Amino acid sequence: MNRIEIISNRSVQTDIIEALEAAISDFYYTVLPVVQGRGRQRRRLGTAIWPEENFMLIAYADDGAAEEARRVIADIKRRFPNEGIKLFSLSDKA
Repeated sequence: MNRIEIISNRSVQTDIIEALEAAISDFYYTVLPVVQGRGRQRRRLGTAIWPEENFMLIAYADDGAAEEARRVIADIKRRFPNEGIKLFSLSDKA
């Protein structure tokens, strides 16, 4: 089992969710709609100075679905190269 965390600009949230749902049957997830912070590219703090915000998607998936999620996110990153889309995956395997 893998824990998948995707953090990205809210502007591509719909694109990411729709692509994951289309590619992975029975894809279940939780969305934290407003996530603020600083990454390598820029700050997203929801303020007048740094107005953008991120979202976070968390899902648990088997190895095959986790690999498919990586493929989907890689494709979306190619389509939106400036949005700071990040995928993190943790496996429960020792």
